[in-house]
Amino acid sequence: MGTLSGTRELIRLAFHRDRVRIPLWTLVCVVTTAGAAAATADLYPSEQERIVFAEGVNAVPALVAFYGRIYDPSSLGAAAVLKLTGFGAALVALLVIFTVVRHTRAEEEAGRLELVGAGALGRHAALAAGLVVAATTSLAIGVLTAVGLIVAGLPAAGSLALGLGWMLAGWVFGAIAAVTAQLSRTARLATGGAASVLGVTYLVRAVGDSGPEWLSWFSPIGWVQQIRPFAGERWWVALIPVAVTLHLALAAVRLSDRRDMGAGVLAERPGPARAGRSLYGTGGLLWRLNRSTLLAWTSVYLVLGLVLGNLANGIGRFLDNPKAERLITALGGQQALTDAFFAAELGISGVIAAVYAMSVVVRLHNEEQALHVEQLLATPVTRTRLLAGYVLLAVAGSAIPLAAAGLGAGLSSGLQTGRPGADIGRLTAAALVQLPAVWVLAGLACAMFGLLPRRLGAVWAVLAAIVVVGEFGVVFGVPQAILNLSPFTHLPSLPGSTDGITALPWLVLLAAGLIALGMAGFRRRDIGTS
Repeated sequence: MGTLSGTRELIRLAFHRDRVRIPLWTLVCVVTTAGAAAATADLYPSEQERIVFAEGVNAVPALVAFYGRIYDPSSLGAAAVLKLTGFGAALVALLVIFTVVRHTRAEEEAGRLELVGAGALGRHAALAAGLVVAATTSLAIGVLTAVGLIVAGLPAAGSLALGLGWMLAGWVFGAIAAVTAQLSRTARLATGGAASVLGVTYLVRAVGDSGPEWLSWFSPIGWVQQIRPFAGERWWVALIPVAVTLHLALAAVRLSDRRDMGAGVLAERPGPARAGRSLYGTGGLLWRLNRSTLLAWTSVYLVLGLVLGNLANGIGRFLDNPKAERLITALGGQQALTDAFFAAELGISGVIAAVYAMSVVVRLHNEEQALHVEQLLATPVTRTRLLAGYVLLAVAGSAIPLAAAGLGAGLSSGLQTGRPGADIGRLTAAALVQLPAVWVLAGLACAMFGLLPRRLGAVWAVLAAIVVVGEFGVVFGVPQAILNLSPFTHLPSLPGSTDGITALPWLVLLAAGLIALGMAGFRRRDIGTS
């Protein structure tokens, strides 16, 4: 039996398990890029308008750090994919990280891989299957994204270059995740390690684009941008991520030979012999399990807020024609353009914060599948108390990153306007006003967990639909009845407008009702239903 025996069967199993998740992510990527291309063509129809737009972006270091540089000011494609080249590559990388860890370290941690390995399964089969699934997923996203851009009317060469960059970003970070899966004993640490590398490399790219450009060459995200889609494509740059991917994949294979099943190359530090008093209850346990994740989200949102506050005063150059001003006003506000910018960007931050809130509830489902919940319930802990702890963490935890974003935006903007106190107050309120909609989605996840745990994954499809419709619904004239299905549609566009503020209590009541349904369902159903 070879070390790759059984790889084909594991690949088929992996694609079957991800038969909803991978197509959903792919669809979001394709629709988002094609929609952005069509919207940009309408906003900047003439070459002169695109040149003014590009010069305005390149003149603001914060914008360059946030999105990247426009290398061809006259190119429609370069303007269309400004916000998508680096961000899109990072999102594809994140998907691939989750995918590789899910089918390698997570399977090993749950004990399923050891069970399967008792049969005719080679030592490297699971690792190879995870890498193949990740590479195939990245390829599909890259190809379909390129096709979508071509259909939207952009040049074929630039479209293929962007798709190639996204694919290669997925390959590199898939290999990085394979390495962290060998180093760490748990899927949580493996995912966190690979995601941390992603965050650091994105920061290196940001510093390089806005400062010494040579730094960007040390970042896989920078390599995607250095291919220069729609700006005189440099195809040879693609050789760098290909070489790095091959070396990292080989390193992952060698590391897997140096460890035992269920263990990581890096030894875990033993904890204290006795637990502290804070771990005697479920609240302390949940905080211990989730504190690092919440701290990471809060740190990212604080930095995001600081960047947004710095960008706001230069937004006039970013939106340099009446059509662009009307678009951002329609998306986020009715008063000053700066307030509309804050409303739109903080609205997007609210949608992303819903990912954290929903993932907290989904994690309880994962703990149930790993049989940890059954062990907890064998103690005096009740089902209601356990689920209430997770719901409280989702509700209160989602408020902390949003408050950090508002604080950062207010501080950064206030230091430039000379009104830090006033700006911190109004922008923190604008960030926190997203919470009722976030809580509705957390409540939906809770209801699905309690009533239909087998269909819990559908909550991510709901979130994806909200992202697509929210991003392009106004641009493409989606009927208001469809837009109203999103809880974020009913929020006031603070700090620009208070219209819709009366909907907030109703959203809170809806969230409470969904949480109550989930509580009732969890009390009545069998444990271990998946």
